[in-house]
Amino acid sequence: MTEYTVEFVGTGETITVSDKQTILKACIEEGIAQEYSCRVGMCLACSAEILEGDVTQPAARGLTDEEAERFALTCMARPQSDLKLDRGVYPPSIEGDAAAAGTVADDD
Repeated sequence: MTEYTVEFVGTGETITVSDKQTILKACIEEGIAQEYSCRVGMCLACSAEILEGDVTQPAARGLTDEEAERFALTCMARPQSDLKLDRGVYPPSIEGDAAAAGTVADDD
């Protein structure tokens, strides 16, 4: 088992996460308030932009292949190196969904 440092930029929070553990699980254990909902890689609530480092997240079904290179779903992502993450930054697909929902709501 290898352990990596995960730094959340802008918050000053840093945790140690095993390569066998999800980032979300480590956050919960350390008392860090990381957003989440479904815990199965679909809702994108736990998204974080990967600023530095690598993760493995084969079950992150809510992300496109391209998005999975730039974003981590912390409920699924396991570190493969030290990481710098920006929490609360969402992939373009969720921003597109929100914009489309706003357009529909405006038409009513």
